[in-house]
Amino acid sequence: MKQFTIKKPWGLFLEFTLNEKSTVKILEIAPQEMLSLQSHRKRAEFWYVLEGSPTIVLNTKTKKYQPGETIKVKTGMKHRIINKTGKRVRILEIATGNFDENDIIRYQDKYQRIKNK
Repeated sequence: MKQFTIKKPWGLFLEFTLNEKSTVKILEIAPQEMLSLQSHRKRAEFWYVLEGSPTIVLNTKTKKYQPGETIKVKTGMKHRIINKTGKRVRILEIATGNFDENDIIRYQDKYQRIKNK
């Protein structure tokens, strides 16, 4: 997935997908909270930071992001969003592939949602 900036006489718009099967969400991570360290077998995700300064883990790399930055999460890649700040984090998520909320493999989870195999 590639982000395009399309300029118009009135300003511009950012285009993330075009005629592509996808599931679109806005994730809101409360202050001092985090998602589980997880991966997906059947989908990839594209994230666009809308608000806040999330710390994002992609496999073994950890980096802090700012609004307007994008992140690509490939199928099978371990990933996590962490909000270490006192303000909310909002991220636009566009998932492509076969979207299913049960397609989550959790490796670490502070809410004890890891299922025994």
